[in-house]
Parts: sequence; structure tokens; C-alpha cells
Amino acid sequence: MPPARKRLRAYDVSRTRTAVLAQFGHLRDAVCALTPEQLAGPSGLGEWTVRDLAAHITAALERVSGALESPEPAGGREPRLGLLEWAATTAGRGREIAGDARALAEAVPDLGALYDGTAERFARLVSGAAADRLVTTRAGTMRLGDFLVTRTVELVVHTDDLNRAAGLDIPYDRQALAACTRLLADTLADRAPGGSVEVRVPPFAVVQCIGGPKHTRGTPPNVVETDPLTWVRLATGRARWARAREEGRVGAGGERADLDALLPLMG
Repeated sequence: MPPARKRLRAYDVSRTRTAVLAQFGHLRDAVCALTPEQLAGPSGLGEWTVRDLAAHITAALERVSGALESPEPAGGREPRLGLLEWAATTAGRGREIAGDARALAEAVPDLGALYDGTAERFARLVSGAAADRLVTTRAGTMRLGDFLVTRTVELVVHTDDLNRAAGLDIPYDRQALAACTRLLADTLADRAPGGSVEVRVPPFAVVQCIGGPKHTRGTPPNVVETDPLTWVRLATGRARWARAREEGRVGAGGERADLDALLPLMG
């Protein structure tokens, strides 16, 4: 039997599903309001246009729907990929993902219809599905509940991408932003275990990481603090540690409070 997966936090599958649909709804409203000129503009992500990015966003839900329409993977009840391992699997798939996004953007003339159909299919298939139902993902077999949490990361990150690319102000569903922030914070703690540095991302997450003297009471000697969106950008490579510190978006105190070598967490 494979070793038990480390799970730092429990997520309610119903709340996560609701958060995913809420964030996707915010994105749908924004995408449908974009002008042809905005859609043709650069996304800031390689050679993708804003239209390519908008089309790609639907894949966050389609991956779940496609997995649920397929038979449950055989081979026992244990997933091959734990939630905290997921971020490390995102590197190296950029070319394949980019090609899929461009092909979809070219094939689908009506982005509104694409978003509506994607949301309807997702809601129908996920409703009533068990959190521990195994699904096949590009990265490996996961529990459905865990895979849904990863969808909040995809949606929150690309909401931020779209806001910056098109000058928008798409809102963030609080539960989606919370789940995204917590997963990335827990991933850091899992990747750099220890208790010498406390990383605070109020109001959603506090974790300890990095080996060394462990803090037990009083004010921690090594503290990193930032806001959720800055944390998401740092964890996904949209922002750099040194620049964020210079701009005052990250506070870091103590000789060990330097996360530069550990970021980004996702490729």
C-alpha cells in the first residue's frame, strides 16, 4: 500500500464547488463584455492574446467534467497525486496548454456560449459527486475534492492575469481566493518543512516553514507577511520576491525571512 498522503487542511467539497462556479461566473461576465480590440490584445502570457487566455480559462472546469464523464480509474482507492504535490506538476506543460488554448479560441466564435455550456456541464456532473471519487488529471490520479481545490488556483490566477491584461476589475469570490491562498501556503510549508519562519497571508493563511529554531510563543523572530494577491503572484511567478519587497508589498523581518530561493512554487 502506498504511503499516506500528507494533508494539512480539510476542504468542504460543496463549498469548493460553489466557489469555483462563483469565480467562473465573474469571469464569464467580464469576458462577455470585452470588445474585439480587447480580445485581440496581448495577455502578458507569452504569445497568447486575451482571447486565447479567455478560452483557456474554461479548461479549468472542462478538465473536471471530462474526468467525471470517464470511468473511475482502476487500481485501488489511493490517489497517485496528493493535493500538496500538485503545484510541482505544473511545470513543463506550457507548450501543450498554449496549443490547446489557441486551437479552442480559433474554433469557438462565441465565448459567451462556451462559458455558459462549460458552467452548465460542470454543475451537472459535479453535483452529488463524492469528494473521494478518483479522477484522472494530466498530472495523475487525484481525489475529486482535491482536484476542485486546484481549480480555485487556476481561476484566481487567471482572473488576476485577465484583470492586468485588459485593465479590468473582476471580483474575487472570497471562498475561491481563500482556498487558493491556503493551498499555496500549505504547499510552501510542505516543500520547506520547519518552524523557524512564520508566513502570514491575512486573513486566510498562516504557516510555519524552513528548518531551524522553532518558534513556540511570543512574537516570532522571522516573519513574512503579505496580502493574498501578492502571495498568489509570488507563488506562481507573476511577481518576484525582491521587487515585491522593494515595493512594500511584502514585509519580511528576521535573518531567515527570505523566501526568494523557494519561489515560485508553480512553473
